[in-house]
Amino acid sequence: MNKNSTLLGLAILSLGLCSAPAQFGPAPGGSPLDNALSKVFGKETSFSATMESHVKTAELSQEMVMTGKIFVADGNSRSEMDMTKMKGGGLPPEALEQMKAMGMGEMIAITRVDKKTMIMIYPGMEAYAKMPLPDSKNAETNTAKVTTTELGKEEVDGHPCLKKQVVATDKNGKPMTVLVWSATDLKGSPVKIEQTTPESSATMYFKNISLEKPAAALFEPPANYKSYPTIQAMMQTEMMKRMGGGLGVPPQ
Repeated sequence: MNKNSTLLGLAILSLGLCSAPAQFGPAPGGSPLDNALSKVFGKETSFSATMESHVKTAELSQEMVMTGKIFVADGNSRSEMDMTKMKGGGLPPEALEQMKAMGMGEMIAITRVDKKTMIMIYPGMEAYAKMPLPDSKNAETNTAKVTTTELGKEEVDGHPCLKKQVVATDKNGKPMTVLVWSATDLKGSPVKIEQTTPESSATMYFKNISLEKPAAALFEPPANYKSYPTIQAMMQTEMMKRMGGGLGVPPQ
């Protein structure tokens, strides 16, 4: 695999890893999973935490472990990740150094349900892309049924938890199952979320949880960063700047 394709592949992977935690919060998006979890947590949930993600896919030769932060307030969420600190995944160290040099090492995903937008921020590029969120009604339409089953009590990282199984079945009858561990000593804040599909599995652990409401400024992009209408436009412009136009990405 050449350098350009490696960078693009890592960029796509990082977008998925960073945006997924944001959608795991109470904010409804456009998928059955988003709708299901919105029913579990509710818009009144507010917390911040350190987040540890364990991801396995058919494309990765080994489990990938990443750490970051998550902030949730008023139905909105923000997740932060640094790809250069990723462990495992079978990716060569030089690929992560390339990501840092290209300004893609650190990523921030903000989901604003109140404004129906999602913002992907790259501090290394001093740029962000602001995109419309799928209407939450789409999630309701696409989800034929959501069932929540209490599976008992378990302790996770020293917290007494209520374990729940959430199954969202779409209109085509395809189910999606998520396990959620909610800490009863932290007003029901999640300390562990696990999702498994035939193609992949992802487990997220939330530690150092604070129930103090995060500041509103965390859910806004920096005023001095350049704004783009799409992630593709941002990647094409910013990456070609750094590679002298040699990326070879076709115009969007």
